[in-house]
Amino acid sequence: MLRLRGNVSVRQLFTAKKHIVNKIAMWYYISVLYLIYENNNRRISTMKNEKTYELVLTALFTAIIVIMAFTPLGYIPLVVINATIIHIPVILGALFLGPKKGAFLGFVFGFTSFINNTFKAATASAFVFSPVLAYNMVGVSGIFKSLYICFVPRILVGIVPYFVYLLIRRALGGGQGRGKIVVNAAASLILFVSVRAFLIRLFPEALSAAVCTVIGLIAGIVLMIVLTLSGSKRENASVALAYAGLAGAYTNTLFVMSGIFILYKEAYAQAVGVAGEAVLDVIMGVVTFNGIVEAVVAAIIVAGVGFALTRVKPVYAMKK
Repeated sequence: MLRLRGNVSVRQLFTAKKHIVNKIAMWYYISVLYLIYENNNRRISTMKNEKTYELVLTALFTAIIVIMAFTPLGYIPLVVINATIIHIPVILGALFLGPKKGAFLGFVFGFTSFINNTFKAATASAFVFSPVLAYNMVGVSGIFKSLYICFVPRILVGIVPYFVYLLIRRALGGGQGRGKIVVNAAASLILFVSVRAFLIRLFPEALSAAVCTVIGLIAGIVLMIVLTLSGSKRENASVALAYAGLAGAYTNTLFVMSGIFILYKEAYAQAVGVAGEAVLDVIMGVVTFNGIVEAVVAAIIVAGVGFALTRVKPVYAMKK
């Protein structure tokens, strides 16, 4: 069997690809089920109230978060990492229900993280998300530190994407203006960095850093051309949705990892078995690789599922 690096085989790559397709398909199925539900209930007079619709959708997203948090459905295996997608219903909730309900969904996400890390504690660093475990390790201060890391980044995941979506829609509203060029260039740069990082991690021996850089550059240029040639309102909406997904995922990564470095540097170093001065390198590795890959995955899923949902329910900001 052909092996690409270490213990990674071609079969594993195809298996990972199959998992990715299955998880994305799952989200499309959820959106289709919601479309059917929404269209059927439009004909029922008792369900015409918008608040009732939002309550049902909030309950649906909450249920999805809980299911994904306590089952393997919350992760996509990408050979080199398991990319988390639990934050995606939080991002979608922020977009279609507004930042207030998005913050509530973020709180639910944080609460499931607290339960998982308190009662399962699958990793040595679980204490950073569990005030109970943190109290046993570092005392009373650990309660407040872990509460921050566990809840604040997740609540922000339910707020930031909403405003990013508004910002990108306004930037793209000028057609071929400077705003659109900046947005397209940023998207191309993100794709270049993510493709390069992913290939370097996946093929450390088969491909040199220069080759990975060229491939990433080509991917970024192609995306820039595609985005530049596109300009319809529908395409602009998809781009804005993708940016919202990207921002939501990276908000979680940045705030969690920066919180760990600032609040738990020494304790985290002991937990993962590295020297204190090496913690920054570990955290930067997570941010620049895991964070980027998860953000790109979130951008793709949010853009696809979000576009499907806009057919029956506009983005919260567009209703005003």
